[in-house]
Amino acid sequence: MDQISLVIILLAALLIPLIMARFKLTLLPTAVIEIIVGVILGPSVFDLITANTTLDLLKNVGVIVLLFLSGLEIDFSLFRKRNTELTPLEQKQALDAPKYSSVALAFISYGTIVVLSIGLGWLLQVTGLFSDMWLSAILFMTISLGIVIAALKEKELLSRPFGQTVLLISALGEVVPMLGLTFYASVYSPTSKSLWLLLLILLAAAALVWRFKAFFKFFDRINKSTTQLDVRLSFFVIVALVTTAESVGAEGILGAFLAGIVIKLLEPHEETKVRLDSIGYGFFIPIFFIMSGVGLNLRTLLNDRQTLILIPVFLIAYFVAKLAVFPVLKLRFKTANAFAGAAMTSTTLTVVLAILQVAEHLHKITSQQSGAFLLAAIITCVVGPLLFNKRYSTEAADQKPTTVHFIGTNLLTVPVAQQLAKSWYDIHMYTDREPNYRAFNSETDVHLLKNLVPDDLVAENVFDADIVVLGQSNSKENYRLAKAAKQYGVNRVIARFEDPNILDERKETLVKMGVEVYSTPDVNISMLRGLIETPSTIQLLTATESGVFEVQLRNHKYTDIQIRNLPFIDDITISQIYREKRFVRPSGDTPLKLNDRILFTSSKAEAPRIRRELGKLN
Repeated sequence: MDQISLVIILLAALLIPLIMARFKLTLLPTAVIEIIVGVILGPSVFDLITANTTLDLLKNVGVIVLLFLSGLEIDFSLFRKRNTELTPLEQKQALDAPKYSSVALAFISYGTIVVLSIGLGWLLQVTGLFSDMWLSAILFMTISLGIVIAALKEKELLSRPFGQTVLLISALGEVVPMLGLTFYASVYSPTSKSLWLLLLILLAAAALVWRFKAFFKFFDRINKSTTQLDVRLSFFVIVALVTTAESVGAEGILGAFLAGIVIKLLEPHEETKVRLDSIGYGFFIPIFFIMSGVGLNLRTLLNDRQTLILIPVFLIAYFVAKLAVFPVLKLRFKTANAFAGAAMTSTTLTVVLAILQVAEHLHKITSQQSGAFLLAAIITCVVGPLLFNKRYSTEAADQKPTTVHFIGTNLLTVPVAQQLAKSWYDIHMYTDREPNYRAFNSETDVHLLKNLVPDDLVAENVFDADIVVLGQSNSKENYRLAKAAKQYGVNRVIARFEDPNILDERKETLVKMGVEVYSTPDVNISMLRGLIETPSTIQLLTATESGVFEVQLRNHKYTDIQIRNLPFIDDITISQIYREKRFVRPSGDTPLKLNDRILFTSSKAEAPRIRRELGKLN
């Protein structure tokens, strides 16, 4: 019977994503569906699955892997302060920056969550609805980071100020409750030891970071498909910290969470995280979620009058705890988005399951109370994303087009500027030559400058752009202006060099500064070679509506997919792939890898859609 229950669980874990994809069930997170399926397969409905030693072991491993991957999700760059001085351009932009940064808004928001959660815990204790004030407070201040990340990825908000703010609030919503649970378990656990021993876990984590800090620098040279050293290291760190945590009287899930943080600080390759996700979400974690549903006996819960009262009470408390996030987010973002952000932070499930498991282990909560907390948490995962998707709309600041300033108006730069102006670019052209100004001013937006002295260009806001293109034929002039633009703080500077001697002498200096250089002879040579190696490149010369585009592959959906199997391959021609500091000559059999920089040709109508699809961070 043990094996049959496991087979049923694994079959359910296989069918759930297939059915969700077939019927386009996107409103509910997969974890929620898995819990619901567990309820249906368990004693609540069909009673096909019964708990046993094997399933309990796999469930415990599942929660450890889940907390490990939760720790791995935390982006610590959000917490870092910038040590380098601001460039003149950044200083100028800082004057127009919003009053409240994403970090400030996130910490203020989560501060309100902590205060309200403690207040709600006290209120439940006073009213007699739930006697353990601190346990309920820890539960109410949790946020499901995984669900929030999935929602932000879907709307491509992870790199936006709004997305960064909500993401940081959610990260705190996993870190702080885990710390709170650690102290709670240390106080109430019958096997707890002195609190100072908890420092040993942090010391062990720090020692692991120090010992393996250079691991991924030489990992590529020694790794083989039959060794998977990064995965072996990850599980070593998990077991080491879980063992340390349990040895000092803490809960194993704290060690697992810290293990995720340790691996994250080691800066693993993206492929490492993909492999760990495959192991966790492919096997252990679905078992944990389904078994959590199996353990939720609705027949018993719904027959208990007190539980029927607790479910809506806990649900309201989950939302009320995040209520003050709305006015805080409204300090920077529009009202509808502030509401959407507050709704999204109300979603909670992952850490709640872990906390309830610990609380039941410590006998601090009954199965009915645990079920009420869990059911209420499941409902937040339905309502929160639904309200978020309904109310969120793009912020005005996120709709700002990329600003490109051309210095030099001629037959090379003007056609490019005209074509880009039709896309998502704000184009301005500058020249100090009056004949060029008169010749091209009627065709595009050209500004006549008195001179090309860098200080005067700064005063005229010529360098206030996302991209500065130096398209004059004078290589010495372009070199001087390229250096000035980078020193001013322009993010991207593209400079034209027709004189090969000047380019050879100064290319190293320009590359160190981050200047992108090109020359017409080199472009012509590359084009001719491209025509020979990739005949379809002729479209670049004959089709005025086509162009060359570049995108970095960040969408996991297309990793390890052969080029010929891309769903939009008929709309594009991939000419080059830049991978691991070298160019790869593509063929139909070439598989795409994460973080590949893909150079492709396509119509200007189709290119934005394809770039969004391939570059989507998920």
